[in-house]
Formats: sequence, structure tokens, C-alpha cells
Amino acid sequence: MRSVTASCLALLATLPVALVVATPARAACKVSQIAELPVTLMGRRAMVEARFGPHPARFIVDSGAFYSTVSRASAAEFGLSSEPLPAWFRLRGINGDSAASVGRAKDFSLAGIPIPRVEFIVGGSDTGTAGLLGQNILGLADVEYDLPHGAVRLMRSEDCARSALAYWSAGKPYSSIALERGAGGPWKPHTIGTVLVNGVRMRAVFDSGAETTIMTLAAAKRAGVTPGSEGVVPAGSFGGLGSRQLPVWLAPFTSIDLGGEIVPKPKLRIGDIGIDGDMLIGFDFFLTHRIFVSNTTHQLYMTYEGGPLFGITPKGARSATGEALDLTDKAAEPTDADGFARRGSARMSKRLFAEGLADFDKAVAMAPDEGRYVYLRAMARLANGQPLLGAADLDKAATLMPQDSEVRLARARLRLSHRDPEGAKEDARVADRTLPAASDKRLQLAGLFESLDQPDAAITNYDAWLEMHREDDDRARAYNGRCWARALLNRELEAALSDCKAAVKLRPGDASFLDSRALVLLRMSRLEAAQADYDAAIQANPRNAWSHYGRAIVEKRLGKVEAAEADRKAALAINARAVSRAERYGLTY
Repeated sequence: MRSVTASCLALLATLPVALVVATPARAACKVSQIAELPVTLMGRRAMVEARFGPHPARFIVDSGAFYSTVSRASAAEFGLSSEPLPAWFRLRGINGDSAASVGRAKDFSLAGIPIPRVEFIVGGSDTGTAGLLGQNILGLADVEYDLPHGAVRLMRSEDCARSALAYWSAGKPYSSIALERGAGGPWKPHTIGTVLVNGVRMRAVFDSGAETTIMTLAAAKRAGVTPGSEGVVPAGSFGGLGSRQLPVWLAPFTSIDLGGEIVPKPKLRIGDIGIDGDMLIGFDFFLTHRIFVSNTTHQLYMTYEGGPLFGITPKGARSATGEALDLTDKAAEPTDADGFARRGSARMSKRLFAEGLADFDKAVAMAPDEGRYVYLRAMARLANGQPLLGAADLDKAATLMPQDSEVRLARARLRLSHRDPEGAKEDARVADRTLPAASDKRLQLAGLFESLDQPDAAITNYDAWLEMHREDDDRARAYNGRCWARALLNRELEAALSDCKAAVKLRPGDASFLDSRALVLLRMSRLEAAQADYDAAIQANPRNAWSHYGRAIVEKRLGKVEAAEADRKAALAINARAVSRAERYGLTY
């Protein structure tokens, strides 16, 4: 163990990261490991394996969740008994809230460790996984987030009130932040500490479940930055609990200081999010740091492990006197296939493609009959622009795991993009047969059936998904998909129009949603309203062949012959196949 001194360092963008140099801790301090949870990184999520009885489940490690949660669909899928919580209890997220119930699992296990009679909050948006692993489990003891090495560790510390707990640092500079006490009220505490942005104090929630670091608009304004400031650009939208999507911006700042780790010229996302604090320190930070959260001493210790964060790629770290620091990873080589697979996932998340693929090669060589490693390598190869090798791995993974819906959906999408619709249909049918009725993946499958010109199957899956996901930020996409499928079939048009209106209300101005509603109105012969929606859709997205062709039909029926012919030619020039597909559904010019 080591205790803190006042020496500072700085992390370089082209400048130097202020960290803290360590000295030996008191001998009385003892730290031991309770459990290590192997973590697999998929995109910008850290996931751990769990089981409900014999049924495998994956959870996102979410230090920002006050309690572990599952969606209503997951609770149904895994047979959790549940009962409603009081009406005043709302599950709150960055962009809304939802009703909730409490579910109890009798036979839950995490990384092979049984956790009897564990409770979950049931509600909120789906995550594409079983749910979120929150503070009622992560806060049981101290916790170490070591995503660069593919692990989360539950730890026990004794008599360490005056000792720094960056026990792995071995001379590497580290920094520390005092944490708020009791930040979660009667629940397990959130991990909240104070950081400085442009020299302004900010309450920061360290949230491994947030895909990126983001700051509230009010906090950014205190630091002198608004959406209208120089250099600030739109950065899409930010989702979370609930059905709303919030606009966000990417904004340059002068510096961010996290307990002495100073990052110059960071670029941070800002948005009108609702959180208990000023900003979320998200996955990008956790991926590049090893972090020890002491819930007993209310301190956070961390070391920078290298890699891009806060919108920049630091070129290294230097001491205050300009001395270069060695950030070379000194961790021992993995010794088994799972270790190589986890390290490969971490490297891929950092976009170290060659190194990540080399690790997956070793994992597959050590366990050639384990389909999960082959699947992970397939996705890595596709991300690395190796579609043929990725396709070969997906074929092998499907042979090893013939009933795995995730593999089937991935291969179906790849087959469809390679003009193999029959192969894609085969995979889609297997996924449809094997997915639980309440699965979140029903939304993906519905979109796949739609792309395969099977709108009836798409509607069935949209129905199933919407029934089980009543407070989800993807409901707009599901409403639009069902509206579009009904419009293609030219049936249940009033219901289709209701779906499209719901989608547009949730996301006003979305070009694809306006295009879907326009098609419904065209089918209903409400030509003036259809043209208004097509006009708005084309203004938002001028390169949509369906919109131009649909407007051509409307204009021809309204007697606007020249405009109609211009739109028809524009549609053919953009995508002649879209026009021929429209004609198959009776949409003739």
C-alpha cells in the first residue's frame, strides 16, 4: 500500500497529467480480494456473465446505477417473481423516469458465485443485455474497476483510513479523489467526487454504465461554455432511461483536473441531462484507468493506463519537472483462453485492432471448440474491415452454437449486406424460433424481417417488443417500423397512422419517420398531407429514394406532372432498386 504525497504530474495531449506520487503505507493496512468478476468489453460496455439458475445472462457493469436492474422483458424471460413498488417510487435516469417493481431471484449467480435471494429493480429501458449490475452488489464492499485488464474485483480493506489503495501502482503516479459520504441516501451510495473543469468545481458521478463522459448544460455554462460557444458542434443525441432522446454537443474546454490528474484541452459532451451532479465520468474514463473505490474510507484512487479519453489522444504523461513517465503495461500475460479473449476485447475497445485480433487468435487456438471466442473474433474482424474472415468465423460460430440468436442475427445482417437474402432468411427464422418472446432482440429481428421484405413477420416481432417495452427509448423506432410494415402491406392504415404519429411525437423532424407517415397518408389518399410530410422528409434527407418516389406518385395524382417526373428521375438516380421494390408493393407511378 502507498500513501499520498503532494507531487503533481500532467497527462499530455501535447502538454503534460497531474498525478500523485506514492510512498509506503502503514503496515496495519490490509487489502484482500473477495471475488474477481471477469469482464468482457463489447463496444462501449463492460459486461459480466451471470446466471439465473441454468440460464446464462449478461449484465452491464454500471457503477452509476443505485441498484441492479432488469427490464420487464428480462424479468419475464428469467422468471423473476415481482411486485410493484409504491407509486411515488420512480426509476430515474438522465432523460426521464419510469414506474418500477421489485423482482427477486432465488438462484442468481455471478461469475460462478451464488448470491441467494438477490433483488432487482424491474423497469426502465432495455439495454440489449439482461440488465445493469448496480451498487447493491458493487457497493457490498470496496470495488476495483480494472477494465484495461478485463476485470472488476470486489475487495476488502481493513485499517486503511490513512493509506492510499492504489496497491498495483509500483511507483507509477496515481491520483485520488475524496468521495461524498452517503450520496445514495438510504440506498447504496453513488460514486461521487469533486473535479475541476476550467478551474470550476463540479460534482462528478463516476458512472461505468454511461457510454461517454457528459456534462449538464448548466454546469458547462458555469465553466464558460454553451452550445453557442466557439468550437462547439452538434454531436447527435443521448439516450437512457425512458423514451426521449436528448440533443448533445461536443465542446472544447481548457482543462479537467481529476484529483491532480490534469488533462489539457479535453473535448466533453454537454446536454440537458437530469442527474444528481454536474457531470457523468463515463466508460471512456474507466477504459483508460485502473480505479479503486473504497466505500469504507470514501476515497477513489486511480492510475492512467494509456489510451484516448475526453476526445483527445494523450501522447503520454510527464512529471511537473518534465520527466517522461513509463506507462507500459506491466501486467502478466494471460494464461488461458478466457484471459486472452478479455484482453482482446479491451484492446479492440481502444481500437488496437492488430493487438486485439492477436489475442483472439490465441483464445481460439487454446479453445477451438468454444464458439464464444470464435464469435468475438468474428466481430473484431468485421470491425477491422475483414469481412471475408469475419464471415468465415461467423459460419464456424454458428456451427459450434447453432441455436445462438446473437450469432444468427449477426450473420443474417452480414448475409443481407452481401446480397444473400435466402441465407439471411434462414438465420432470421432460427433467431425467431430461439429468442424468448420478451427478448429485447425482437426489435433487431423485426427490422431484419422488414429489410428481407417480410413485413408480416416484422409486425409480429414489433408487436411482441412493444408489448414488453412500454418505457424504452427505442419505442419511437419500433412505432415507426410497425407503421412502415403496415403501410407496405396497405392494411390497418388507421393503426399505422397512429404508430407514425407516436414516432414523430417522440422524435420530431426525423426524416425516416416523416417518410413513413407520408406513405400511410398516400395509401389513405390524403394527398395534400402526404405531400407536406414528403416535403419535410426530403428537406431533412434529400438522398432518400423512397421519399422522392412517393412524392412523385402524390404529385402525379395532384396533377403536378413536371414536379412528379423530376422526383421520379431523382428516385431512380439515387436507388433504382428502391423504386422496383416500391412497385412490388403496388406503389406504381
